[in-house]
Amino acid sequence: MKKHYTHYTEGRTCSMAVSFDYEDGIIDNVEFMNGCPGNTQGVAKLANGRSAEELIELLKGIRCRGENSCPNELAMGIMECLEEVENG
Repeated sequence: MKKHYTHYTEGRTCSMAVSFDYEDGIIDNVEFMNGCPGNTQGVAKLANGRSAEELIELLKGIRCRGENSCPNELAMGIMECLEEVENG
C-alpha cells in the first residue's frame, strides 16, 4: 500500500513540515518545506529509497537547535506514519 504522509514539525526547526511516500517499508520522495536548503536537500536525497526502520535508527535524536533538528523530525514523521499504517 502506497501512502503519502506529511508531518508538521514541532519545536525549533528551520523546516515547517516534511512529506514523503511510504510503500512496503521504503521511504521515497522526501521533501522538506523550508529549512536550510543544502542540508534538507541532502537529507532528502540520502533518505530516498531507504527502509523506514533504517532511517529512524539513523536520524532519531539528531540535534541542531536545542533538542531538535530537521532529520529528527523526519524520523518522527516516519514513526507516525508507521503507527498510522499499523493501526489502519
